[in-house]
Amino acid sequence: MKRLAIFTALVLLAGCSLAPEARVREKLLAAGVKPHMADCLAGKLSRKLSTSELEALGKAARGSGDTHGHVGIGELADRLQATGDQHIIDVVTRAGLSCAIMG
Repeated sequence: MKRLAIFTALVLLAGCSLAPEARVREKLLAAGVKPHMADCLAGKLSRKLSTSELEALGKAARGSGDTHGHVGIGELADRLQATGDQHIIDVVTRAGLSCAIMG
């Protein structure tokens, strides 16, 4: 009985840890990121950023909404800097470079 309770708790915790990655992946796909890049970024970002940091990143990524689906690299950099959180900036920059290099 005790083993079953421990196993159930581990399964529930594992499910909780997958949810943020899946949400990040879906948001990236909705933003037009290619599936292989979304997979790579979602894993890295969800492991290295807290829930509140992911929320701040999502808010910054939405921006003003006046770009009609196209955001240039300069606008992305401005939005990332707008978070004001050096940890978010570092994680996103490293994840983006890593995923781009790894293909």
